[in-house]
Amino acid sequence: MSTKTSRRTFVKRSAVAAAGIFVVPTIIPSSALGMGGKRAPSNRIVIGSIGTGSQGMSNMNDFLRLKDAVQFVAVCDVDSARLLKAKATVDAANKNNGCRTYADFREFLEKEKLDAVSLALPDHWHGIIYTEAVNHKLNVYGEKPICRTIKDGQTIVAAVKKNNVIWQTGCWQRSQVNFHRGAELAINGRAGKIKYIEVGLPDGGRGIGTPPVMEVPPELNWEMWLGPALKVPYRGVSHWNWRWILDYSGGQLTDWAGHHIDIGNWGAGLEYTGPAEISGKGVYPPEGIYNAPVEYDFLCKYENGIEMRVANASRLKMGMGTTWYGDLGWIHTDRRGNTGVVTASDPKILEEVIGENEIHLYKSENHWQNFVDSVRTGTQTIAPIEPGYRAISVALLGEIAMTTGETIHWDPVKEEIIGNPRASRLLSRPYRKPWERPIV
Repeated sequence: MSTKTSRRTFVKRSAVAAAGIFVVPTIIPSSALGMGGKRAPSNRIVIGSIGTGSQGMSNMNDFLRLKDAVQFVAVCDVDSARLLKAKATVDAANKNNGCRTYADFREFLEKEKLDAVSLALPDHWHGIIYTEAVNHKLNVYGEKPICRTIKDGQTIVAAVKKNNVIWQTGCWQRSQVNFHRGAELAINGRAGKIKYIEVGLPDGGRGIGTPPVMEVPPELNWEMWLGPALKVPYRGVSHWNWRWILDYSGGQLTDWAGHHIDIGNWGAGLEYTGPAEISGKGVYPPEGIYNAPVEYDFLCKYENGIEMRVANASRLKMGMGTTWYGDLGWIHTDRRGNTGVVTASDPKILEEVIGENEIHLYKSENHWQNFVDSVRTGTQTIAPIEPGYRAISVALLGEIAMTTGETIHWDPVKEEIIGNPRASRLLSRPYRKPWERPIV
C-alpha cells in the first residue's frame, strides 16, 4: 500500500462483495512482512464488539484466538460490570491496557475507526444497531436471529446491500462438518427429490411466572437496555430470561431458527426465498410476563412444492435438528455428540461421493476465521445476510400464523403478506420514542 492509502481504506476497498460479485485483491504474503510469518499489526483486521454478554464474550474470545489476523480494540455494553470484564479479557489477550470502553453504541460507532464489528444483543435491538453499524460502513459479524420483525430484517438486508459491506451471520453450524455434509448430500439428491423437511427446535422455555419488581442494579442502564421496547419496571430479566418475553424475542423458536431452519434451507436450495403459505398453532403460558410459546408447530409450503414443518423437538420423530425427506429416503443432521452427526435412511447414502460437476456447497472450517478472511479478500462469507434473514423470516411468519390463528399467504419476492391487513401489521412494531428505524 502506498503511504497515501490507509489500512482501513484498503480493507474497505476490498469489501466489494455484493450479490455474487467478488473481487480478490492482491494480498502481501506474511513472509514478506519481516515478522517470521506473522501479519504486521497494521495489516490485521481492527475489530470491536457491541454486546458483551454470554454470546458476545464467546464470539469475542473466538476472534481473540485469531491474534495474528485480528486486533481487538474496543467494547460496548449497557452493563458496566460486563463491560469491564470484557475489557480485562481483551487487555489480557493484547498484553496492554488499551481496550477502549463505551456505554452507548452511538458513541462507539462515531469514535471508533474500525474495519469490523461483532454484534451480540437482545433481538429487539437488532433493527437499530445492526443497521447503524452497516450504515457506518463496518463489516459485521452479527448474531442470529438477524431481526425481531420482518420489517427490521428487510431494513438490515437493504443496508448491507447499499453499503456493500461484508456480513457474517453467527449461524456457525454452516462451518461444521456434519451440517455441511448433510446439506450437501440433500441438495445433490442423495435421498431423492426433496419433498418435505422437518426442523426440530428446543422445547419451550419459561412458563408461568412474574418475577417481582426490583431495584435496577447500579451497573445496568435499564433505560438503554429497553431502548425501542416498551418501558416496564425492572424484574431481573436483562441477561438471559428476556428470551421468553415477546417484546424482546420469540423464545426458543426464534432463538434457534437461525440454526436449524437455516440448515434446512441450505440443503434444499431455499436460502434466497421464502414460503408461500404458513399455518400452525402454538401453546402459550396462560399468565405471567413470560409469554413466548412453550410449544409451537407450523407448516410452510413453498412455491416449488416443498413443505417444511417447524416444531418443538418432542413433537417430531427425529427430535432436534434438520431432516430432509426425498422420494428415495431421508437425511438427518443435528448436534448430538461432540462433533454432531449425520444419519440417513440407508447408511450407503452417507458413503456417497459428490461428483465434480455436482453442487459443492461453500465450505468453511472456522466461522470466525471465515469472516476475517472474507473481510481481507472482499469475498462473500459462508453465511451472508440474506440467507440469515430468510431463515428467521420463516420463524417470524410462523409466529404470525400462530398469533392470528390464520393461514398466512406470503409473497416471497415482494416480501409481503397477501390479502390480510391484520396479519400485515405484525410484520413490524412501533419503536418507543425517541428511537426510530434507521434510514437506509
